Amino acid sequence: MLTRSLLRSSLPLLSHHHRLSLHLTHPRLHHLTNPIPHRRPASQTTRPHNPRIDAKIEELQDLYATAKDEFEIASEETDKKTVYAADDRAAAKEELEKLKEAFERAVGEEGGEEVRTRVGGRVRELERAVEAMEERAMED
Repeated sequence: MLTRSLLRSSLPLLSHHHRLSLHLTHPRLHHLTNPIPHRRPASQTTRPHNPRIDAKIEELQDLYATAKDEFEIASEETDKKTVYAADDRAAAKEELEKLKEAFERAVGEEGGEEVRTRVGGRVRELERAVEAMEERAMED
C-alpha cells in the first residue's frame, strides 16, 4: 500500500485515468487524488461579462507582457553590467511608458474602475521594479 507522502509526490506523474482508478480503489484517499476545485471570488462570479472591457484588459495584458519581458532582459543585462544594459533599460522604460499611457486611457473610459482593479496592481509593481533597476544601475 502506498504511503501518503509517496502518493502525494507521485500524483503529478499519474494520468487522470490512474488517479480516478486510485480513487475508486482507495476511497479514503479521495482528498489526495481529487484537488479542490478552483473557486472564483464572489466579485468575479457576479460581474457581468463585458466584451469591450475584456478586450481592453487583454490589450493591457499584452502590453504588460512585452514591458515585463523588456524589464527582465534589462535587469539581467544591468546585473551583468554589459555594454547593452543602458539600451535595454531604455527599451524597458519605453515599453513601460506605452503600458502606462494605455492604462490611463483605459481607466478614463467606460469600465475604468474594473480595469484599474484588474490591471493596476501589475502596472504599479512593474513601475516600481523599473525604478529599482534604475537605482541599481546608478549605484554602479
